Amino acid sequence: MRQLLRHYGWILLVAVPVFFVNLGAPKLWDRDEPRNAGCAVEMLERHDWVVPVFNDELRVHKPVLLYWFMMSAYAVFGVGEFAARFWSAVFGLGTVLMTYHMGRRLFSPSVGLWSAISLASCLMFPVAARAATPDSVLVFFTTAATAVYVFGAFPKRKERGRATDAQEKTYFPASWPLVVLIYALMGLAVLAKGPVGFLLPMAVIGMFLLIVRLPAGDPSVEPHRDPVIQFVRRLFRPFAPRHFFSVLWSMRPLTATVVILAVALPWYLWVGLRTDGEWLRGFFLVHHFQRATESMEGHTGPFFYYLIAIIPSFFPWSLLLLPTFEQAANRIRRRLTSYAPYVLITCWAALYIAAFSCAQTKLPNYITPAMPALALLTGCFLDRVRRQWHSLAEYWFRFTFDGLVIVGVCVGTAGVIAGWAVLGDGWVGLVGIVPVVGGLIGRRYMSQARHRDAIATLAVTAGVFAFALFALAAPQVSRHRHCDTLFAAMYARASEPQIATYGCFESSWVFYARRPIQEFHGDDLKKAAGFIHQGGDRFLLTTSKAWPELEPLVGGDVEILARVPYFMRRRDLLLLVPSTR
Repeated sequence: MRQLLRHYGWILLVAVPVFFVNLGAPKLWDRDEPRNAGCAVEMLERHDWVVPVFNDELRVHKPVLLYWFMMSAYAVFGVGEFAARFWSAVFGLGTVLMTYHMGRRLFSPSVGLWSAISLASCLMFPVAARAATPDSVLVFFTTAATAVYVFGAFPKRKERGRATDAQEKTYFPASWPLVVLIYALMGLAVLAKGPVGFLLPMAVIGMFLLIVRLPAGDPSVEPHRDPVIQFVRRLFRPFAPRHFFSVLWSMRPLTATVVILAVALPWYLWVGLRTDGEWLRGFFLVHHFQRATESMEGHTGPFFYYLIAIIPSFFPWSLLLLPTFEQAANRIRRRLTSYAPYVLITCWAALYIAAFSCAQTKLPNYITPAMPALALLTGCFLDRVRRQWHSLAEYWFRFTFDGLVIVGVCVGTAGVIAGWAVLGDGWVGLVGIVPVVGGLIGRRYMSQARHRDAIATLAVTAGVFAFALFALAAPQVSRHRHCDTLFAAMYARASEPQIATYGCFESSWVFYARRPIQEFHGDDLKKAAGFIHQGGDRFLLTTSKAWPELEPLVGGDVEILARVPYFMRRRDLLLLVPSTR
């Protein structure tokens, strides 16, 4: 118990500052955050817990679970950035703690500790934990389903020597309530982000069972003169029909179907009935089938996109992924101690990366559910090298500390130059000092053969760098977003404004205006000019670039009520109102 509390203390020391400090300080980042947060606000104001709506339009992008959590946070904390992100941070912390307990169960307490620290201090996972998006919710419930599976399928480390052959070969919970809980958690994941919430976790468990339940001594794996045939035999051996369907049936597919549908289907049916099927068509046909078969909104990339994206996403621990995977592959190939847990977490990481690599629409956050698996693999590697240092570890840790210095210099230089050029504020570049200092200290410890101190330095550097980026630099950057100034000027003049935009639109404006905003595009120049003369308290948001086109059409009957810099663009935002002269 004392060790458990000590480990919890270290994990909370890293995760809580990274996830919670200044959580509500930055304004909601366009485009997904304000759309999700604004959707929850509109549902709350309409007292509607079924149909997602944003800007008075049906929002078909995501299911309802995130909105329900946001609505509960709004009821407690009030509508704002902190409330919108609160549950993401809570679920992020929960995922970190579950990762610790999985590492503790599958390997050892120290593996669990290093896994949790690496997950909390990489770059992509804290983004999910600090964002008003469904990623943290999805990751929590898919990880929770996997964690329950682990605790039901793997005996405690002290009991593994006494486990029966049947227990060792089954690797599936014998307890029916545990099986129901696994699939219920997958059902909640389906309410968070759709069918991916159960398809991929089930595929991970299924692939693991197909591999570890393979009977020994099968003739199909005997040496063959043709190496290609031999490779194909080994590759497809787990999918032999008899073996495949035996494993599938052992996963209790009928129970899975009934439980997942019982959890998720009522809302899907309800929203389908309320919207005459429009929500279902938009969600499944556009945001699932179409995203999988063609690139949307310019989010595309080559098949190996995620093999590249994982480097910044899991930084700085990604610099150790090659030896980490080499260690896992070696243990799986040679069936060394803890062979089965390595198979499970390798399947977890590989299947998520492979599945989203096949999809045509690609975004870095899509593989966030694989981060706990990468963290577990990293924890295994770090624990091993702490106990048994070797020449390969020496090389990779020197490479990692050199990488920290290089990245720190690049981040610092880019932050200063881009900050002064775009924002007029280059102080954000100071975050680059953290990896530079950490890399130099780590190199010094390596030269003194203080290997454990070097590993601890890497962990401290990762945690401080993540904290500096998300808790300090992000609010500093957000200070240069001035939409609140525009809306303050607007509400000082009218209590019930009608708002439209021409030549510009950001989803965050709807959230901060707390009202629908009509959008006029390039072909709607005359409509935009006519909007402001239709009577009532009307306001038109446009840019200094579009103003010369509008000015001849609106004449002298319009004045500029407020003017602020347009965030990250070389132009100003103008708030136009009918002239009072």
